[in-house]
Amino acid sequence: MDDPEQRLVFSGVDNRTDASLPAWYDRTRPGAEPLSFAEAIRRLPRATETTVAYKNPYTDEWVSTERFSAIVEPSRLQRRADQGPPSTDGGTSVNDAPAKETVDPLFHVPTSSYAIINPVDVYAPLEEVLRETEYEGQPLGELVFGEMRQYRGGGEVHMDIMFDGLSVSLPDRSEPITMGLTSGYDFFGNHAVYVEGFARDTACANSIRSLTDRETVKHVGDVADFDAWWERLLNQLGLLKGDLAAFIDDAQEITLDLTAVPFDCEEFYSLLEFPEYLATQAANDARANAADPFEPTMWTLHSGATYALTHAFTGKEGAALDRYVRTANDILFNPEATLERVKTTYEERAAADTDGAGQTDIESQAALAQLERITDDLQAQMSQFEAREATLRERLTDAGEH
Repeated sequence: MDDPEQRLVFSGVDNRTDASLPAWYDRTRPGAEPLSFAEAIRRLPRATETTVAYKNPYTDEWVSTERFSAIVEPSRLQRRADQGPPSTDGGTSVNDAPAKETVDPLFHVPTSSYAIINPVDVYAPLEEVLRETEYEGQPLGELVFGEMRQYRGGGEVHMDIMFDGLSVSLPDRSEPITMGLTSGYDFFGNHAVYVEGFARDTACANSIRSLTDRETVKHVGDVADFDAWWERLLNQLGLLKGDLAAFIDDAQEITLDLTAVPFDCEEFYSLLEFPEYLATQAANDARANAADPFEPTMWTLHSGATYALTHAFTGKEGAALDRYVRTANDILFNPEATLERVKTTYEERAAADTDGAGQTDIESQAALAQLERITDDLQAQMSQFEAREATLRERLTDAGEH
């Protein structure tokens, strides 16, 4: 992903909490001095409204209007006034702010009804919920850690909120998968406040995103009861932990024999419409971590995809990344649909290669028949996934209603 302009690493809910970053995460963020969650939230830029004016070119007069309001960062307005014209210096910082204001205070001029929801409005209620909620006898406030990433002058923020010890253990290795939430918002009218289930594989620092349906609160003036919202989301996270472990166990039992299909590991990802550079990275990781590189499991193939998206994706967080994340998650949660998609794409490419008389060459015909046999053979193994996914969605829905 594109590097954020600023990254705030945090550990513990507030400064009274005796907490530190897990060793595996600390290694991924060298040099960062973690703040508390509460302090990090209060360092994020906030927004307020101010008057909009337009210039009359005939008189050079600025005319204010009440029809629209500008969304601006108030402390930047103050610093701009104190400092005079901004300097051209700047750069990326970790848990620190630039010494001199260089960022435009203006975020956005909405064209329709827009109500500002500042980070403290959303995440301060989470602080109290973390203090009061326990996991295996420990307050979540002592277990929480993660990072907040700022883009576009802090007008767009995405964050990973994880809990040390709230994790999924796999039987064949010591490194767990740490559970958490990912959340974010912007002040540009593009991203409502959102939260969804998230996990981080501590063995390789791969991010497993969109583990639950995304919940959003729009900037339309009706601010929700965020205390109850966070309680419900954390309840869902506890349920998700056990189900994720079951999905991984099942996916480790389903293998794709690459010697029996008409494509290699890299083309598998290409057929899922990953761009070439991501397909290459995903295939390299999958082969490196597979017990048999010629017969990877669906869990290994999913892990390869999340590796590429976490460590090689060159775009920014948003719609493009979300689309690839959904494809990667289908490898784990819905392997049947994944292989059907691979087969369909392969068939479409074979059809594009037919001759003028509409005849597919013998090699392609044999490959399609081969692929059909493989998907039929895997059908019985994959039938359990549909039932498990339906059960998971039902449980999350029930948890969200209580």
